This record gives sequence, structure tokens and C-alpha cells, in this order.
Amino acid sequence: MLLPIFLVVLADVFALTLVLPLLAIYAERFGATPLDATLLVSVFATCQLVSSPLLGRLSDRIGRKPVLVMSQIGTFIGLIVMAEAHTLWLLYVARIIDGATAGNLTVAQAYIADNTPPDRRARAFGLIGIAFGLGFFLGPAVTGHLSRYGLEAPIWAAAGLSMTSILCTTFLLKNQPIPTAPSDGADLPAGRRPGVLDWEAYAPYLRRPVLSGLLTQFFCFSFAFATFTSGFALFAERTFHWEGHPFTPREIGYLFAYAGFFGIILQGGLIGRLVQRFGEPRLVATGFGAMAAGYLLLGLIDQVGPLVAVATLTAFGQGVLRPTLTSLITQHVDRHDQGAVLGVSQSLGSIAQITAPPLGGFLIGTGALHTWAFVAACAAAGGLVAARWGSGSVSRTTTRPETADAAAAG
Repeated sequence: MLLPIFLVVLADVFALTLVLPLLAIYAERFGATPLDATLLVSVFATCQLVSSPLLGRLSDRIGRKPVLVMSQIGTFIGLIVMAEAHTLWLLYVARIIDGATAGNLTVAQAYIADNTPPDRRARAFGLIGIAFGLGFFLGPAVTGHLSRYGLEAPIWAAAGLSMTSILCTTFLLKNQPIPTAPSDGADLPAGRRPGVLDWEAYAPYLRRPVLSGLLTQFFCFSFAFATFTSGFALFAERTFHWEGHPFTPREIGYLFAYAGFFGIILQGGLIGRLVQRFGEPRLVATGFGAMAAGYLLLGLIDQVGPLVAVATLTAFGQGVLRPTLTSLITQHVDRHDQGAVLGVSQSLGSIAQITAPPLGGFLIGTGALHTWAFVAACAAAGGLVAARWGSGSVSRTTTRPETADAAAAG
């Protein structure tokens, strides 16, 4: 039953990561400034923040499968518009269409929650983590290869994969009835993601002593990660050279693929063993330290050799922080609040994706390349500072392997 969902998520993530290494450089073809290019990320995240709760609630009323198909069709149309774009404003239209229908992951999580018994649910969510790991490895690698045939080639490939995911959903996924309530009275693990103006949903969690610190750390992580992913292509083509030419989406794609491969190693069971050996608080501190050191080093180098060390540091930090922080966040609320607090953390991640890219684009556009990297490093360092109220206040715990798998999916 879960194989179709795995294929759906894998195809969607694959399509996303095919576009990620080249979006900003593709926008420059149409006269975009670095700020214009990074705003494409913010526009998508803004539309997603507004639409995702609406799509989730709609799926509660009419079923998961119809909404999932609708969301995938929106992604497909957005990619077609992007591939056929001849002006910058059409790129924005493409990102708006994609963002306004970007409820794939939320609805897929809800489908798993509907159709998986509680004792198997954590490992079922681990499938999403595996799909993400494979997608973030394969997508950029394919982009690196296809970009030699033109920047449109990876986008068309992404559109083809998006159509594949639509076909998988239509013909392989069963349309199951929606349960009125979980048997144990708890929220569904996918939860209800708060709306953009639903401040009352955020406040109770942001007031809790340890939980507020953990959510602050998650925002710092998301801000640093969004700064890096949205601006790195622009930074790299201005900073690094390979075989006598500036970095292109080919080199950027291969570098992202290397980081994705590192993530697969972590997701393949290593993260669970690291948590058991060192405990989540220490692992969180190490992850933020690795990210901060990597971004700081990035602002000081202009050679490819040290760049591999940067990619290793940042990939390790990113790979351990998301699952461990998510695990700690869910451990500090009652079971019936876990779905809602995961929705809060997802929304905080979207807010970071809205605010970080334009700041990075402005800095890169004004030639402050090193400052851009240092901003990402400072955001990661902020996660270390916030540990005093968040992960640093948590006593050492041992997380079951299946809990780590589920956290990785978040």
C-alpha cells in the first residue's frame, strides 16, 4: 500500500531537486538580478505557506487522493510554464502556480497516517525520509548531466517526472476513506498546519520554556539552510572556477549531489546510532557547529578543493539537525499535540524560506559575497546560542531507531 506513496514522493522530490541547482542562473538569462532570482524562492514559499493548510483541510473533506492529484497537476503546469518562459514575469507565474498547489508532502503524510496503524506509523514515515534522501542525491546529479544540453533540459525532465507522479497517484494509489478521528484520540501525525495568520495556533507552543527554544533552533536551522540553498548558485558562479570557466549548473548540481549522497548515508541508519551514542542535545550542538564552520569557511575560500570540505561539513550539519530537532520537538508535547507542533515547525521553516532568500539576493547583488556566507554562518551560530533555552536544556535521551526514522521524514 505504501509503495505508491513512496514513488509519488520520490518523483516529486526528484522533480524539485532537478530545478534547484539552476533556478537562479536560469532566471539571470531573463535579466534577473540576484534579488529577483532569490525572490522566486520566496514567492513559492509564500504561496505554499498560505495554500498548504487549505489543501490539507480540503483533503479532510473530499479525500487525500483527489487533492494529491490536484497538487501534482499544479506542479506539472508550473514546470511547463517555467520551461517555456521567455520573460522573467513568466518565471514568477510558474512559481506562483507551483507554490499555490504545493500540498504534496502534507497530503502524502496524511495518507500514510490514515492507512497505517500507530505501531507501524513511524517506520512508514521513514519512507518519506528515504525518498527525500534519494531525490536530493539523484536530482542534482541528473541536472549536472542534463545541463550540458541547455538549462531547459533538466526542467523538462522534472516535468516528465511530475507527470510520472500524477500517473502513479491516479492508477496505483487507492482512494481510502478518511477516518473521523484516530482510535487513540490523538491528532494525525501529519497534523494541521497553522495558517499564515493563525497566530493563536503558534502562541501556546512559543510560550513553553524548552519547546520555544527548540522551535527557535529549528527556525535558525531553516534560515541558514534557506540562505545557502537559495543563494549558493549565484555565489558559486561568481566565486569558483572549474577547467577555466565559472561554475555552471553542471558543477553546482554535482556538488549538491555529493551533499545528497552524504545525507543518504546519515538517513540509512547512521543517525539512529549517533543519537543512541551521543544523545540528541550533543548531536544538535555538533550539527549547528558543523554548519556554522562550513558557512564561515565558505566565505573565506575561492578554490574547489576546500569547497568539498565545506560541502561535507554543511551536509553533515543539515543531515543531523532536521531529524534530531524534529524528534526533540515532538518529545516535548503531549501525543495529541504532536501533529500541531509539527505543523508549527513546518510553518516556521516556510517563514525562513520567505525571509532568507531576498536578504541573500540583496547581499550578492551588491557584491557582498563573503557577507552572504557569514549571514548563513551567523544563523547557524544562533542555533548554538538558542541551545541554552532549547536542546541544551534537555537531559540526554535515547531515541528509538523508528523515532529517528520518523523525525527524518519531517
